[in-house]
Amino acid sequence: MDITKDALNINRAICEKKETINIQGDIIVPDSKPDILNAINTSGNVSIYKKEVLDGKIRLDGNILTYIMYLADGETDNIRGLNIGLDFSETINVPELTIGMNVDISTSIKNIECKVLNGRKVGIKGSLELNMKIYSKETVNIITGLNDENIQVLDSNVKINSLLGDGSTKAYVKENISIPNTDNLAEILNARIALVDKDIKVSYNKVLAKSEIEVKITYLTEDGKINTTQAKLPLVGFIDMPNIKEENICETSYMVKNIVIKPNSIEEHTVYIEVEVEISCMVYEEKEIKVIQDMYCPGEKMQFDVTKVNTMTNKQCKKNTCSIREKISVPELESGTIIEVGVIPIITKENKLNGKILYEGEVELNFIFTNNTSTGINTKKVNIPFEQTVDSIDNLENSKVDTVIEVNSQEFINQGGTVSSNIDLNLETNISNNSSLPVIDNITMEEDEDLEDYSVVIYVVRKGDTLWKIAKRFGSTVNDIVRVNGIERPDKINAGEKIYIPKYVLKRAKEPITISQNV
Repeated sequence: MDITKDALNINRAICEKKETINIQGDIIVPDSKPDILNAINTSGNVSIYKKEVLDGKIRLDGNILTYIMYLADGETDNIRGLNIGLDFSETINVPELTIGMNVDISTSIKNIECKVLNGRKVGIKGSLELNMKIYSKETVNIITGLNDENIQVLDSNVKINSLLGDGSTKAYVKENISIPNTDNLAEILNARIALVDKDIKVSYNKVLAKSEIEVKITYLTEDGKINTTQAKLPLVGFIDMPNIKEENICETSYMVKNIVIKPNSIEEHTVYIEVEVEISCMVYEEKEIKVIQDMYCPGEKMQFDVTKVNTMTNKQCKKNTCSIREKISVPELESGTIIEVGVIPIITKENKLNGKILYEGEVELNFIFTNNTSTGINTKKVNIPFEQTVDSIDNLENSKVDTVIEVNSQEFINQGGTVSSNIDLNLETNISNNSSLPVIDNITMEEDEDLEDYSVVIYVVRKGDTLWKIAKRFGSTVNDIVRVNGIERPDKINAGEKIYIPKYVLKRAKEPITISQNV
């Protein structure tokens, strides 16, 4: 008996884990800076420069590049800034994890604050949220065909998402951002780094991953003015992926590994930016395979082992833009000027209905501004609700949904305390189903010496019967039962009806049965 097998590459989702780690440290104010009277605003950018996958745990080493804007004690122009790298090393227990598994991590700062301990010392506390997805890769050989006309096979065609390949690369940005020649840079007060306009292209057995690093820097000049500069810097990475096609589904993730932002000591009126990003990609192809559900051989005893393999099916990726155009009242800005706005989008609710997903959420805005009626810098938090619908999703009801939301662009125009907020959010929704496929192996056959002596039997159909179950039970075939009874719809038989079951006796030569495999 010849057996045909198909090799299936499975990237099985083991689990998802959300973890919050708390990071804290103390900072001593350098002698070159004045004492701290009060902290105005604290922000940061996260980088993970080392990820180590171990049995039952994962170790992360990283850094939060922290910026503190503060009121200086005893100065006329009293806005100053501190910049410090807050290192962390964290081991997270994940019992399902083993060496060799792939872990995809996204990070975000949930909260960061500064507490003044005394004029020369501050304490930093930050909460970092980690979203981890853990995958296990394996190759499974599935029997898809038996080249023996006597063996009765119950099979079905199943579309699955097979892992075509995965890989990663590192991409770098090293650029100088200009500031006006009239500004003599004293120190950087705040810096915001964001990856926007992400896109992928497939070409020549490669995945081209491209995006832009959006940088906005708030700085203090030597004459006490506060100004901003911003730029978008292109980031490009190539990942080798043999046999990839345009119709394949590519899942791409970005992880910032290192950030350097500092005044350029060589070229005046510029700020040096260096960002290292690790780009990872998993590519899936949709394959239709024939899966054997059950089998038997009339007149012979057939035994086999059945195991279940979990795989991914119905994988879809939907990309949508949620545009927020809202006018909000901020009375404190009536006679003020916006310096910077921190934007944090949060999904609060997710509803599935009729092939659609309705998202509800809010955008948290943290305004940093100057007010002409008072000295220094002020802050104000405002929340804007939003809704977004993602539609045309197949088999949504039992699907697993994973959504990533990011800020793609933002613009704020202040008109006497009424702020026009123009925000574009990118939502990437990944949908998939987990299916359990039977894998048949270790087939053995021998003659059935307990054959009953009859040629036909009359059987009364019971509830839950199918022609396959009946044929297998009595050692007949579905085709013979259909032919003898003139059944027009083999998939529909009614409880209580009588059918004739012809006996099928296999006459096979008395010789050893050998099994060969063609993969």
